[in-house]
Amino acid sequence: MKTKEIKVKNIKIGGGSPIVIQTMWKDRLVNEDLTETINKIDTLSAMGCGVLRFAVPDMMAAEIIGELSVTVSMPLVADIHFDHRIALRCMDFPVAKIRINPGNLGGKDKTAAVLEKAGAKGIPIRIGVNAGSLPSDLQERVNAGMKPALALVEAAEREVSIFKEFGFTEYMVSMKASGIADTIEANRIFSERSDAPLHLGVTEAGPLIAGVAASTVALTTLLKEGIGDTIRVSLSDTMENEIIAGREILRAAKQIGATGLKTGGVKIVSCPRCGRHGFDTHGFINRWLSRLYSLDKDITVAIMGCEVNGPVEAKHADIGITGVGNKVLIFRHGKIVKTVNIDEADAFFEKELEQVAGSN
Repeated sequence: MKTKEIKVKNIKIGGGSPIVIQTMWKDRLVNEDLTETINKIDTLSAMGCGVLRFAVPDMMAAEIIGELSVTVSMPLVADIHFDHRIALRCMDFPVAKIRINPGNLGGKDKTAAVLEKAGAKGIPIRIGVNAGSLPSDLQERVNAGMKPALALVEAAEREVSIFKEFGFTEYMVSMKASGIADTIEANRIFSERSDAPLHLGVTEAGPLIAGVAASTVALTTLLKEGIGDTIRVSLSDTMENEIIAGREILRAAKQIGATGLKTGGVKIVSCPRCGRHGFDTHGFINRWLSRLYSLDKDITVAIMGCEVNGPVEAKHADIGITGVGNKVLIFRHGKIVKTVNIDEADAFFEKELEQVAGSN
């Protein structure tokens, strides 16, 4: 379902543009040397994160995200609640987007001030509605039997009406619930009524495994129906794993018929490991995961545990690694190209990977 297009810094969202993956910074912004933060942002960008959101609870955090927005190329989003003055200060810097819930900014006059400055600066806004923070009257109706999905839609439409009242059109919407069915239904209903770009996600999805499972069901269902313009997999886990999960969900959605998805990059295949293993697949994957997902190459990498599922079963892979005893085998398309000692495995794998990536 085609939505209107908005621009978040240099990224197009909606209007048939590719789905954008985002994550959210996991820690408080503190006033210290930002070199490590900048380096981490660059890593997240290389892994496939298109937009990065920060919680901005106070003016100190506003100053820090402002400094970062001047320094990095990644579009940064300021997530603001309760104090509209923080939003106004953030927009003194080149932040890419503001995320607010107009209902908790303290009144229409304060929302109007935010919209006026955003309009003048060309900064889009995301209206974010969560099932856990509905307006009190809607929460009472949910308690009395109203479907949570309908409450989410009504809450979003209320906020949209405020934006329309003040003539502000550069916005997108998110409606998130911790329930899969509620998330799917709310986004289906809203997409039929509005052309606003939609950000998809299951809120409070849980730890890695539970969160990925819930998010996969909800997001692939909606993406296959053509609903959604950006996604976040909200995990009680690392930002890196949120991005990887997002990339793999897009890949899965494409395999079940979703269209218009950009799903290139490295594909990792690996065995689960068993008592027959001769190579520590888990340790190797943990060491190499971020690096592999940072490669902008359409290649398949196989990380296999033993000679049974090594070169032969992974012969489709552009490059692979496995082990037998103290020896490690590095192979390409099923043919062994190096046999090295286990303590040399990473160094030789890196050399072969550079050659494979350079030739693709």
